[in-house]
Amino acid sequence: MSASIGHSSTPLTRGVLLHINATKPAHSKPHFPFLFSVSYSIPNYLRASRRGAVASMSYDKQLAAAKKAASLAARLCQKVQTALLQSDVHSKSDKSPVTVADYGSQALVSFILEKELPSIPFSLVAEEDSEDLRKEESRETLHRITELVNETLASHGMGDISPLSDEDVLIAIDKGKSEGGPHGLHWVLDPIDGTKGFLRGDQYATALALLDEGKVVLGVLACPNLPLASIARRDQSISEDKAGCLFFAQVDAGTYMQSLDGSPPTKVHVSAIENPEEASFFESFEAAHSLHDLSSLIAKKLGVKAPPVRIDSQAKYGALSRGDGAIYLRFPHKGYREKIWDHAAGYMVVAEAGGVVTDAAGNPLDFSKGRYLDLDTGIIVTNQKLMPALLKAVQESIKEKSSSL
Repeated sequence: MSASIGHSSTPLTRGVLLHINATKPAHSKPHFPFLFSVSYSIPNYLRASRRGAVASMSYDKQLAAAKKAASLAARLCQKVQTALLQSDVHSKSDKSPVTVADYGSQALVSFILEKELPSIPFSLVAEEDSEDLRKEESRETLHRITELVNETLASHGMGDISPLSDEDVLIAIDKGKSEGGPHGLHWVLDPIDGTKGFLRGDQYATALALLDEGKVVLGVLACPNLPLASIARRDQSISEDKAGCLFFAQVDAGTYMQSLDGSPPTKVHVSAIENPEEASFFESFEAAHSLHDLSSLIAKKLGVKAPPVRIDSQAKYGALSRGDGAIYLRFPHKGYREKIWDHAAGYMVVAEAGGVVTDAAGNPLDFSKGRYLDLDTGIIVTNQKLMPALLKAVQESIKEKSSSL
């Protein structure tokens, strides 16, 4: 049984670990190392944040542009989801569902970023391209996308911009064809992360991040259906909670949350829970997106008592960054390659809120190798205190599952 959510601080001091090798009785409780100012051995999951850091500098202008772009894209998506019609559903060549909001969101983000930051070379790594939209049978869909983009710009204080043509929209979408990589600045966008959740009327996010020399330096998550109040132990019968969250983070500057309506931002921090038995965890809503049976085995080993909270999209990263849950597990089916846009923004939002994001081997996520994340088995997210026990349970569970095949 699982819970599903529908639609309706200060940064952790970056310490290092001192490992003391000592013989422990077999019955002893898990030992969590203490933080010291010097280190003889640094685990991979702490080394991740150190390797991921770039020279201290401000990305304030880029962050302001990213917040504006993601917020406007979320407005466009909200409008489409509110009046979702069958004619708005489009199919890519791989038959996965995609909506006019997906393309419209990408066009809008691409256009706004380039307009707001004209002096910075523009590179965008994004999910969509215009190939299908350029087909004759997609002409009506393209007109609808262009109309939505122009309506969104006009209704949110950008009415002085000349209306975009269909070709302008196609060009903006295709700016997302960059391959990224280890050099220069690259924006990373998932215009609608959680397409199936979007189509169901549930959770989705517009996820936008910036890479500098292959390192994530800022992240923005616009989550239109995520309640502003914590979803932890929330009465599922209450659907009137105010929703619409914008999470944003910049390297070495912490993570903040505000409403999409523009309320003053508040600093957020991941859960401080140390006892795995008290932890709740998030996983993908769709069983096709993650191995729920593996997650269940890990939870059992940890002694987690609460059922998993299953929601779509990187909204999970946002919810975890403010302490709604303590663990997020994602184990894709064999053969699936993670894309950088599915995790870059969420990674930054959690990392700057004091959390840790690694693959199943405890290695840091590497966003510098192009459009894909090549990693070990899956992705695990939690706070620094829970990570040793979680990593142990993950690796033991994977080994058990492998030996039983």
